[in-house]
Amino acid sequence: MKKLFILLLIIASACKQVPTKKNIDFTTLFETSNGTETPTYKEVISFYEELANTYPEISLFEIGTTDIGKPLHLIVFNAEGKTNIKELKSSSKNRILINNGIHPGESDGIDASMLLLRDIVQNDSLKNNYKNSLICVIPVYNIGGALNRNSHTRANQNGPKEYGFRGNARNYDLNRDFIKQDTKNAAAFAEIFHTVNPDIFIDNHVSNGADYQYAITHLFTQHNKLGGKLGQFVETKMRPEIEQSLAQKDIMITPYVNVWGTTPENGWSQFFDSPRYSTGYTTLFNTLGLMVETHMLKPYKIRVEQTYELLFSSLDFSENNSREIKDLRKNAVEEIINKKTYPVVFTVDKNKPTALHFKGYEGTFIDSKVTSGKRLFYNRTKPYNVKVSYYNNFISTKEITIPKAYILRQGWHGVVERLNNNIEFTPFKKDTILTVETQYIKEFDTRKMAYEGHYLHSNTEVFRTKNQQVKFYQGDIYIPTNQTGIRYIIETLEAEAPDSFFNWNFFDTILQQKEGYSAYVFEDIAEEFLSKNPSIQQEFLEKLKEEEDFAKNPQAQLYWVYKKTPHYEKAHKKLPIFKLY
Repeated sequence: MKKLFILLLIIASACKQVPTKKNIDFTTLFETSNGTETPTYKEVISFYEELANTYPEISLFEIGTTDIGKPLHLIVFNAEGKTNIKELKSSSKNRILINNGIHPGESDGIDASMLLLRDIVQNDSLKNNYKNSLICVIPVYNIGGALNRNSHTRANQNGPKEYGFRGNARNYDLNRDFIKQDTKNAAAFAEIFHTVNPDIFIDNHVSNGADYQYAITHLFTQHNKLGGKLGQFVETKMRPEIEQSLAQKDIMITPYVNVWGTTPENGWSQFFDSPRYSTGYTTLFNTLGLMVETHMLKPYKIRVEQTYELLFSSLDFSENNSREIKDLRKNAVEEIINKKTYPVVFTVDKNKPTALHFKGYEGTFIDSKVTSGKRLFYNRTKPYNVKVSYYNNFISTKEITIPKAYILRQGWHGVVERLNNNIEFTPFKKDTILTVETQYIKEFDTRKMAYEGHYLHSNTEVFRTKNQQVKFYQGDIYIPTNQTGIRYIIETLEAEAPDSFFNWNFFDTILQQKEGYSAYVFEDIAEEFLSKNPSIQQEFLEKLKEEEDFAKNPQAQLYWVYKKTPHYEKAHKKLPIFKLY
């Protein structure tokens, strides 16, 4: 009996030494360092693992993989308890997806999100406030960059003491990769995004550029590009209400200051988030996008605290406008289809600026103490509040008629792989002849320097021929436009769209001519061809008279004739994408 008593005493003593889960200290490094430090990648994940083990409202998932070989993590808050990931997409709750560490040196959102979720689960009032929300967080998106930790590469940034590197494990800037998906990170993000199907997407960043009084700025997705009622909602309701919410917290915020090498008082244009960027990609699926840009020169503590408050303001907005947001998203596809046309190229509308009261610092150019030239100097002892022109309206310069479907020739495996971004398509089960519009590349420019692993095309022009009977083969791919991903389909398959698959070099092999001629042989063929085709001969003679450079270039003249003959290959510059009306 005595031995049993001693054994029970030992067990009881041991139990007292094991802290209960509720007693785990979730104070972050950001807090213990008085807002000067941010945790390592391993510390961030350990924090969320403990949070998920301690609080039933927090679930942690590993999804996909990244270029560094580690999976992406997804943290989900659900007031009702552990989340079934398969039911996320169909949930009637508000779904908010927050992305952090796309540029790991911009770690503000990493710390703010840790504080956000911890404070919600530890506060019954906050849990009740967001009982109708699924708050989803990617804690660190660029894991490879986060592991490449240093104290020097963010030369313009005021803290934290150590941070990650902008490039990922393969030196890609992940905020240029969403549409082209060169990285495993982007593919894993797409899997998470379509699993969550968020109503609102928030991406946390730190700005470069001018100096000014604000510690935080916002970059909502461009409302004209988003278009329709969703675009109006972002511009006239979402943006002003979140701004007002922050003002009530005594936080100044302004649109992202898109100014480089000069001062902001002359005004600036809204940043145009094409689909290579996170919010440009997510809005292709009718998700409301918001990019947070804190100011690099403000103390890290203030930047994180204001990001934290903006996240709460965004959550409150989603709660207060849940039904309207879901209705707008639900009706967006029908609204696009009913318009019958879709804008693919935009430019800033210089005639319709918005008046903006901007709080900046007086900037001048003074003699450099380093170089022989001038340098820009912002005088913080001379703040100002002036009215500036903010060019936040864009107009379409090119529109396409929305086809019933696109048809893609089989064999373009990289494109098909990316179409699995929740896009519905069907391979033909047998050979089929259809009347379609064919497309040829007419003109384009190409970057002379590599950009994110590509020599990107731009200013692309397409020549179209309608009502062509084309034979399609078993396995060619039929892609209907009447589906949720209609924006994605158009912006990737329309070659003239800025971030089309053509512009990102997916179809570059069509640009190379495979057959040619020897001039000394073809001279005789060309002479005979022109004699048998007097109208083409007349066109040739007129071109010689009208174009001096052409008249001086015999090689160009012979090639011009060659392209008119049946010998010129039909596949040259012909896109393997056809449009069915």
